[in-house]
Amino acid sequence: MTQRDHGRSRPISGPEAAPEAGAPSRRAVLHGGAALGGAALLGAGLAPTSAAAAPALLRGGRAGLSHGVASGDVTRSSAVLWARADAPGRLVAEVRLPGRGGGWRTVPGPVVTEASDLTGTIRLEGLLPGELYEYRLAVETADGAGPSEAGRLRTAPRARSDVSFTWTGDTAGQGWGRRLEEGLPGFGAMLATDPDFVVHSGDTVYADGPIAPEVLLPDGTTWRNVVSDGVEEVAQDLDQFRGRHRYNRGDHHVRALTSAVPLYAQWDDHEVTNNWYPGEVLTDPRYTRERRTDVLAQRGRRAFVEYHPLDGRRRDSEGKVYGRFARGPHLDLFMLDMRTYRGVNTANTQPAAGPETPFLGREQADWLVRETRRSRATWKVVLADMPLGVVVPDGSLFEAVANGVDGPPLGRELEIASLLSRLKRARVGGLVWLTADVHWSAAHRYDPAAAGFSDFDPFWEFVAGPIHAGAFPVGALDGTFGPQRVFASGPSGPNESPAGDHQFFGHVAVEGATGAMTVSLRTSRGAVVHSQVLEPS
Repeated sequence: MTQRDHGRSRPISGPEAAPEAGAPSRRAVLHGGAALGGAALLGAGLAPTSAAAAPALLRGGRAGLSHGVASGDVTRSSAVLWARADAPGRLVAEVRLPGRGGGWRTVPGPVVTEASDLTGTIRLEGLLPGELYEYRLAVETADGAGPSEAGRLRTAPRARSDVSFTWTGDTAGQGWGRRLEEGLPGFGAMLATDPDFVVHSGDTVYADGPIAPEVLLPDGTTWRNVVSDGVEEVAQDLDQFRGRHRYNRGDHHVRALTSAVPLYAQWDDHEVTNNWYPGEVLTDPRYTRERRTDVLAQRGRRAFVEYHPLDGRRRDSEGKVYGRFARGPHLDLFMLDMRTYRGVNTANTQPAAGPETPFLGREQADWLVRETRRSRATWKVVLADMPLGVVVPDGSLFEAVANGVDGPPLGRELEIASLLSRLKRARVGGLVWLTADVHWSAAHRYDPAAAGFSDFDPFWEFVAGPIHAGAFPVGALDGTFGPQRVFASGPSGPNESPAGDHQFFGHVAVEGATGAMTVSLRTSRGAVVHSQVLEPS
């Protein structure tokens, strides 16, 4: 984030590179996911396929689920279910068919062991579009099935029906953990809007942010954190990264939300460490056992993949996390990865493209142009890790795209300028960018008539976060792409606690009959602070 330190069919698998072997390659860093995939499911007759061969189930009592259930990467015909067991066993799903008299079908999943921290996923196929599916997940051992936990999901519609969702980012940062009295209440406020799904736009955890039992507030009162899973120090080994995800998933608000609606999750820097980039070697003295970010990123990515309902089929051999998700005729989601393919953080003023200027990388940028051009959806919503025109410093260097110099593109701005020009030439309409990251909320309209670089079509960008972390004052805008600040809200000073008024999430509602999109920015208590209606062109 900033110098302020905020922020199947086949599984992804691969051994973690041994630190003694030297810094791993980018391929090794990206391919370090744990074995998570489960059995495929459900055709027209809803007969499950057989599970992959697995070790014999152990005796020693029945196993339960330790961190709730979740679904994710839902399409019109497929979904991924997730759970974590409290002991080794086979993950099993029961899925209820929609409609009157819909019966239950059993779907065997993978055997989960300590190798994946007892997490596992089951991919469902052959689902019907626009239908509500109930499911139950449980763990079977040789002594039988343990208690199940229930969830539900709605598949993406085929018809032009109403669609709504929420998005946010930045969870349990700056030492503001699960408060003893109320946990992470912003997730409950999102659930109260009754969305069809939720997007977490990065910084799903703060692996680099220790959480102490108590924090003294400016008014003299004490904020008391739940402390568990090793969150008192920065994460360096794999279990510490996993512990950060266990910590957040231990919250009852998070568990209620992920059991009720599908989750689309992306990662950013704090899943590893603040402002990291490939090849960096940390100088932070807190990192005493490992300072190579490539090694830390491998561990952080593996924990991220293990603890989210991600569909392994959308990854390539390098384990990419960006992807496209259709949510009906009016809405396509394009989830980006602004962390993995970037160059080093610099002064960001290079006059020509070079090895230091990538931000998305050529392959991902080509993918975005190609897939948005193919999309026939009314709205192409780009889920970005970071805002495009906000100046985000990293000490004397820069962490995001903007460099604070109004005028023609320089540094990382060169790649984004090329991308925006290509989208214009491809006649891609209906682009809306959603992001979090900077720990304040805003609505920006990017206007080529007011920009230092004008070869692009106007578009909107909405910023919403943090959902539970330190809030920071509204930052400066860079005029290269002409962002016009229509709304912004943040505290007057740095690191305001989640007890303040500047925790945010965003809500999007697309009307099925007209295609009109209403974007509202809301506090973590549910109050609407800004609303913008966008009409389809």
